[in-house]
Amino acid sequence: MTITNPPTWLYKLDEQLNVDVDCMDPAFTLSLFPFVPHDMTSNQILVHDQLCYPRNDDLLRKVVKECKQDGWLAVYTRMSVLMCQANIGNINGRVLLQTLPSYSYDTEKTLEHGRAYIREFERAGISKDRFCLKIPCTGPGLAACAILENEGIRTLGTAVFSVHQAIAASQAGCLYISPYYNELRAHVDPNFWPESEDPALLHPMSSRLIQILKVYHTLYKETGKEQPLVKLASFLSPAEAMAAGELGCQSATISHQVLAQMANYPYERSKQPGQGEPKLQHPYKRASLTPQRLYPIADLDTLASPHWDGKLPSTDLDYLVDGGAKIDKANNADDTTRKRLSEALDSFVAAEKRSQAKIESAMASIQC
Repeated sequence: MTITNPPTWLYKLDEQLNVDVDCMDPAFTLSLFPFVPHDMTSNQILVHDQLCYPRNDDLLRKVVKECKQDGWLAVYTRMSVLMCQANIGNINGRVLLQTLPSYSYDTEKTLEHGRAYIREFERAGISKDRFCLKIPCTGPGLAACAILENEGIRTLGTAVFSVHQAIAASQAGCLYISPYYNELRAHVDPNFWPESEDPALLHPMSSRLIQILKVYHTLYKETGKEQPLVKLASFLSPAEAMAAGELGCQSATISHQVLAQMANYPYERSKQPGQGEPKLQHPYKRASLTPQRLYPIADLDTLASPHWDGKLPSTDLDYLVDGGAKIDKANNADDTTRKRLSEALDSFVAAEKRSQAKIESAMASIQC
């Protein structure tokens, strides 16, 4: 890695965690050079954006001709993988695709779509160590994660808003989890964005992140079992991305808008409210993951109900029994998780339907 002099915010954050690009556009990824992102993440919104780029028109026509007889989802799945293939040479790690959000409460359908992705990755020559499947942290979704992990397919539990979801993802054996720092509606309505110059200390999601990392640190220490890596997502400012480093997250997946800002901001330590530690070879071997200046918020939860007793969920409870019924119950019992998970899935399903309409229109107009 070539360090600019003085370093930018982007390079400084990369000293603390793995920086991922939350964008499928190869041109943008290359524009960051000499910086090379670790992973490339995506979701139905980002896949739809790529489907609509004119440069992919010829590819879409080709795939429609190949897959038209198998239906729109076969076209969608192959296109998604081929658009990952177009960017995989510009990153160091894995490309990530999310199973259909409309299947989030159906384990078998989630597995069916996940395995369709796997077949397309194999067809494209992308090995298992270069891709990962994103699956929302519902009960059926995490049940699917556990099955795929047992089959040697790495997964990311996404749309995480709570400690109990993080514990369930650990029980499923996920490689990563992606907590959302901001709820999705904050991206379109600034009234829902808790903007701050010191988000590590003041953002309402920071306490839950500290607690998630503390639980994983404790589980690793007590069991020796590898825990999911925390890939924080949904940033609205460079300051929030920098907070991911101070909080102790192992990676941050950042939109092209925020990455572009960070690549142009010279880093000045004196102007930062806090700073993360350098990366460790093992993420949970630190004596303590919580920076001292964040101790005052470590035991708080401003997102919890007024009746919260201050206790974290038990790691002894098996959330995955009965197809994940207990995680769904816990999700529904926490107002923040219930609302934000529902809103996230609704947004992704809406994008999924837009892609379906575009593909079906192409199928109707293209003769095989």
